[in-house]
Amino acid sequence: MKFSLIVCTYMRSGALLSLLQSLEKQILYPDEILIIDGSINDETELMLSQNRFNNLKYFKVSDQDRGLTKQRNIGISKLNTHSEVICFLDDDTILEPDYFCEIIKAFKERPDVTGIGGVAVNENKWQLKNQDVLYNTKKYYLFEGYFYPEGLRNIVRNYLGLASNLGPGKMPLYSHGRTCGFPLTNKIYEVDLLIGMSMSFRRNVLEKNKFSKFFEGYGLYEDADFSLRALQFGKNVINTNAKLYHYHDPSGRPNQYKYGKMVVRNGWYVWRIKNPNPKIIDRFKWNAITIVLALIRFVNILTEKNKKDPLTEAIGRMVGYFSLIFAKPALPTSNN
Repeated sequence: MKFSLIVCTYMRSGALLSLLQSLEKQILYPDEILIIDGSINDETELMLSQNRFNNLKYFKVSDQDRGLTKQRNIGISKLNTHSEVICFLDDDTILEPDYFCEIIKAFKERPDVTGIGGVAVNENKWQLKNQDVLYNTKKYYLFEGYFYPEGLRNIVRNYLGLASNLGPGKMPLYSHGRTCGFPLTNKIYEVDLLIGMSMSFRRNVLEKNKFSKFFEGYGLYEDADFSLRALQFGKNVINTNAKLYHYHDPSGRPNQYKYGKMVVRNGWYVWRIKNPNPKIIDRFKWNAITIVLALIRFVNILTEKNKKDPLTEAIGRMVGYFSLIFAKPALPTSNN
């Protein structure tokens, strides 16, 4: 099964080099690697000229084509005609040697699956349950013999009755799903949402869908939007055998105010993609959770060392929330 890899990058030549070096250690190597570079300098191009990688094609985009959504769509337009599976990775990830083996194996064994995501092991906080301990389910999420320590935002939601009523990776009708991922059980779990750091799709999904223009720019939640639209072709799953490391390189990220505003406005958009006609209870819960999460960021001003980040993010969240009263994002009229 031939497969291609698309990596969109912006001002992260060092992180990208680490990813490409981990590709060289793969048991199963991509038939095609497309690097779509939106950098405003030449460091990435220079790095690639000094380090040769098999099957790699490099494309530098112009100013008007910069941004994750545009760059991903450009990558899709440059694909060869032979690949049956298209993989996406963030440029600040590093793969375990059998990553692609596990992705392709799952596609071969599960014809009903059209989207697969991996697991970032360095972010995985799941621990085996101690059978002698009685866990407070307001503070811990329990799943298949493991427990996950809930963060403040989920503890508050648990006590307020606003927690997700579905498993990890599933989006409730009021959005705001569980983001804890899955323990490393070597199993495959069905989900709604894949994470952009690690997602792969069968070619037919990309032939009928492109990444939405709504998310042009930084593109927060563009992966959630695409994942939801991909469900019309089959199932999305997380394969806990497909392991990688995600390091969240700070380069190229927006400031906290813009991030907070996008969390709310983009979050509203994705919620309405999932549930275009929400009931009153769904509307109430979405609004209540959005306000609670903004208030928690204000509280974080007292608990975090860097006071500016939670303050500006909280303000951004509130500005984004009230902006929905006057100018809601326009929802698409089709799946493209």
